[in-house]
Amino acid sequence: MTHAHWLQDFEAEAERRRGREDPPWEQGTTLHPDIAKSIQRFQVGEAGDGANLIAKAAGDDTYLAAVKLFVAEEQNHARLLAELLRAAGVGTIAGHWSDTVFVKLRRALGLRLELMVLLIAEVVALRYYRALRDGAGDPLVAEVAARILADEERHVPFHCHRLRGGFPAGVRAVVFGAWRVLLIGVTITVAVDHGPALRRLGVGRREFVADVLTAFDVALARLQ
Repeated sequence: MTHAHWLQDFEAEAERRRGREDPPWEQGTTLHPDIAKSIQRFQVGEAGDGANLIAKAAGDDTYLAAVKLFVAEEQNHARLLAELLRAAGVGTIAGHWSDTVFVKLRRALGLRLELMVLLIAEVVALRYYRALRDGAGDPLVAEVAARILADEERHVPFHCHRLRGGFPAGVRAVVFGAWRVLLIGVTITVAVDHGPALRRLGVGRREFVADVLTAFDVALARLQ
């Protein structure tokens, strides 16, 4: 796909989202405290304004337009998670140390390196929202997680498309190796930090880490 094709994809998704009703918040839900805390932390991570990424995408109008729509989808995820927490009688939080560290790391880098860090977050999110969809045992939670997961499954190849071809053969093994080390560190941190919630969702920490690594390898294969 070209950047124009990705822009069309995001535009079509935005149109579909505008015509789709919100999940039935009025039916309410009950969240175990461990799961509620976990969702609060992911909600913070989805809530950024994307201004730094948008600024770095300037120079290619088509890609920039697609990035703006990508950011809008991420902000919609934050809204959905906030509404889900509200339906459970739980508030959002202003911030979390893990998101602060992640944002500072991304903002310190150029576009390519920021996308590499962002791709780690997207791959981790794939496994997390799948666990939330399949393990919460609640139709409202499952619907919200499924909607977000469907977007994340498009976001990974979108970022891979931009990164493809950007790693010369002579340095690719070194770059991918370092990238994988960073991924492992982030994934282990998430598995520990969200471990109680993952257990409630039926996913062990080792299983979570192994599944994220597998998804990352699939993403790397798109870059060859």
